[in-house]
Amino acid sequence: MTEKEVSREKTWFLLFAVFLGLIWLLRPILLPFVAGGVLAYFLDPAVDKLSLWRVPRWLGTLIVLAAAAVSAALLVLLIFPLVQSQIIALLHALPDYVQLVKAKLLPPIYDWLGRLSPTEVEKLKEAAGSYAGDAVGIAGKFVTEMISKGFALFDILTLLIITPVVAFYLLRDWPDVKKNIDTLVPRKQHGMVREATSDINKTLSGFLRGQALVCLSLAIIYSVGLSIVGLEYGATIGIIAGVLSFIPYVGSGFGLIVSMILAFIQFDDPWSIGAVLVVFLIGQGLEGYVLTPKLVGDRVGLHPVWILFALFAGGALFGFVGILIAVPVAAVLGVLARLAIKHYKDSALYKGGKSQSGRD
Repeated sequence: MTEKEVSREKTWFLLFAVFLGLIWLLRPILLPFVAGGVLAYFLDPAVDKLSLWRVPRWLGTLIVLAAAAVSAALLVLLIFPLVQSQIIALLHALPDYVQLVKAKLLPPIYDWLGRLSPTEVEKLKEAAGSYAGDAVGIAGKFVTEMISKGFALFDILTLLIITPVVAFYLLRDWPDVKKNIDTLVPRKQHGMVREATSDINKTLSGFLRGQALVCLSLAIIYSVGLSIVGLEYGATIGIIAGVLSFIPYVGSGFGLIVSMILAFIQFDDPWSIGAVLVVFLIGQGLEGYVLTPKLVGDRVGLHPVWILFALFAGGALFGFVGILIAVPVAAVLGVLARLAIKHYKDSALYKGGKSQSGRD
């Protein structure tokens, strides 16, 4: 590598470091802008289709945003009353559920503790108190950090005002933005950059839009299934489990654990409890063999562990904003890593040939 190339690499690295520094400094105000960008990315295909029908870009943007706003409002009006009523009913029923759990669990626990020596019982109490305190402390710290780094700095009103404005301008001007960025790419690397951006767009669109449909499908399957088997508050649990399914294993795990606890409390016959388990087995089977392969596809190439790591890392660094950008950033890094490996395998270093300088 020549001195000129080394200097160019240092310049790009410095610019990238400055960009990351600005993101870090501006993270308290990024939420509505990131949300607007995500919304624009989801709605851009619809605006593009309207443009093909000779609808002006600004008018198509208004139509798509208005349709999205009306759809979201109708969805909230349909679902929110149900979820609200079930959560309120569950909170009122919690004292009775606690008494039922005590009546079912305490006798066998006391029977088991009666077989232990007083010293062993005292050690168990100390360990349980210590672990419970640690768990509550960790949970409280996590929630506090999420709030302080997320919604505490921007109220809902600001989010609702700024996000649509950002989405409108991004959707309206996106073709010009792409054209201007394309003119700034060095001509020598133009083909490689176009290949990278194409792969990134395919990965993001395949995962984000596909996974959104998977989450919606699972929310319907779980909520309807749990309601059919007669589980109280099953509709709310199913909706929450479906939404959380965007995080691998978390949605189904949350829904299964909470539903099974409520099933053991509400039902006395094993068939009803087994029916709750069957609902989640059906949901997982459909997700693994039908929904994800059809709606997301294997072409995305995002491993569940990589997604989990990205979500936790994004949340720890930037709060709710980090969670919003975690999967897109993970997709970009995954595509860049695959391209780097591809170019490495095509290089003389990997194949064992001569380098550009003529030396081995």
